[in-house]
Amino acid sequence: MLVFIIRRSLQSVLVLFVMSLLVFVGVYAVGNPIDILINPQADQIDRERAIAALGLDRSLPEQYGGFLLGALRGDLGRSFVHSTPALALILERMPATLELAFTAMLIAVLLGIPLGLWAGLRPNGIAGRTIMAGSILGFSLPTFWVGLMLIMVFSVMLGWLPSNGRGPTTLLFGLLPVSFLSLEGWSHLVMPATNLALFKLALLIRLTRAGAREALLQDYVKFARAKGLSNARVIGVHVLRNILIPIVTVIGLEFGSVIAFAIVTESVFAWPGMGKLLIDSINVLDRPVIVAYLLVIVFLFIVINLVVDVLYSALDPRVRLSESRG
Repeated sequence: MLVFIIRRSLQSVLVLFVMSLLVFVGVYAVGNPIDILINPQADQIDRERAIAALGLDRSLPEQYGGFLLGALRGDLGRSFVHSTPALALILERMPATLELAFTAMLIAVLLGIPLGLWAGLRPNGIAGRTIMAGSILGFSLPTFWVGLMLIMVFSVMLGWLPSNGRGPTTLLFGLLPVSFLSLEGWSHLVMPATNLALFKLALLIRLTRAGAREALLQDYVKFARAKGLSNARVIGVHVLRNILIPIVTVIGLEFGSVIAFAIVTESVFAWPGMGKLLIDSINVLDRPVIVAYLLVIVFLFIVINLVVDVLYSALDPRVRLSESRG
């Protein structure tokens, strides 16, 4: 396992290097932030002074070389707009995004697996058909439209929930600011988390149903029933444990996508996370923040994939056996 982690870490360094090059060239080749950041009435001397202050007077290879040297020290550049380290801005917003993503995935897992299992065990029943029809809606409805509908119904028409913002936060373990420790915080969290969870909920329902239907036809399930095991034990031990292997993989990958693509939900509900910061930075072409955000997302995907691989080997002993033979 240690060799596997070391090998994956070395691969991750290469992936980060390649992504940094692609992201840097792609972002820095689009638009000129000086046209946005500098007053149009500024004279040429002021423009040249601003260009030099931001380091934009250097060639692209020189800028990328300076970026790499800074990245090795943990410095991903300074924001053009806020004049603060870009990484610090992202880390400041990261707890809000992670809180939203964790809550959304928790909703998707706690509802998706039981509902999918129910639909798989009783595919021809009214409940099973209703669950599958609901999952189709979860796939089909656009996230931004669902968010707007939630705001209109629960904020405008009923007045039950606030339409935007994060609410008051409390330091968890003295480090992380979270809002789920208070009732008012939950009132701000429930709508964006539900909106973000709908697509993942539909995906887990369909994946769990398909896995359950396939597992029920396997010989080990038939043998367990022939031994006289209770239905709950057959489902809980022999069916659910085996279908969890692909589900854990999907949950890990989808959690990364929830973090990366929470941009729409954060924009609709004005949730102060990394996605909202990215949109604001794109509007003003704040290049260092855009590059730093994308690299942080790539790093999170790498870490999540590594954790998924470790959990996969824990759930499926055959993975460990094949690893030891290799």
